Amino acid sequence: MTLSLSQEHFGATAKDYLTSKPHALGKSLERMVALARPQPGWHMLDVATGAGHVAYAFAPHVARVWATDITDEMMAIVREEVGKRGLANVRVAHAKAESLPFEDGTFDLVTCRVAPHHFDSIARFLDEVRRVLKPGGRFALVDNVVPAGSVGDFVNAFERFRDPSHLRAWTMDEWRDALIEAGLKVEHQETIDKRMDFASWAQRHDATMQRLLISMLRETTPAVKDFMAPKVDDGPITFNLREGVFLASR
Repeated sequence: MTLSLSQEHFGATAKDYLTSKPHALGKSLERMVALARPQPGWHMLDVATGAGHVAYAFAPHVARVWATDITDEMMAIVREEVGKRGLANVRVAHAKAESLPFEDGTFDLVTCRVAPHHFDSIARFLDEVRRVLKPGGRFALVDNVVPAGSVGDFVNAFERFRDPSHLRAWTMDEWRDALIEAGLKVEHQETIDKRMDFASWAQRHDATMQRLLISMLRETTPAVKDFMAPKVDDGPITFNLREGVFLASR
């Protein structure tokens, strides 16, 4: 079987995502739980669960969690963590976001966090989300977002140099339009800026690629600098990215 770029990237770095602060402790994780208001009787699905942080956060609040992914190494980590954490209501399964192996109207809640910019087709993913949701069910979404125009183009190129499986982060307007087009009602939306540590973000690259990425931060346009607020020449290198948070319903 030929592995996709996403499977190659996340398979090689799976353990890093378990302890990655933006994934394990990011503000958007808390916001997803607060906005979704999970109930004890709910069955939920977490799509592209990665190292499982969304599943772990919701599991104490619902009856059953299905945590799905396409990367074997990620699923192995989640199975191990579920056992360590005593989360008996979490199940792990292989599933592609655009073709979910569940019956229509199965779930009270579907979640997906910081993953759709890797998907082959966000439109097909959203169609699947609507299909597997019960009438009135909720969809809690977080993904990296970018401004429209040249600034967004730069951020996407910067991300793709670091990770070729990054296809494209969307704007907030694109996400809202796509959710509506998929037949989902947008109940809430917001953005959260996150400060990224360059050393951990780019750690799997050699010195040559890291120098290229640093030069991109240093030599970019004023508009990009205004959005990313790079700190390059004094102390640890850091920069901003942005997440979009949506709550929608069927």
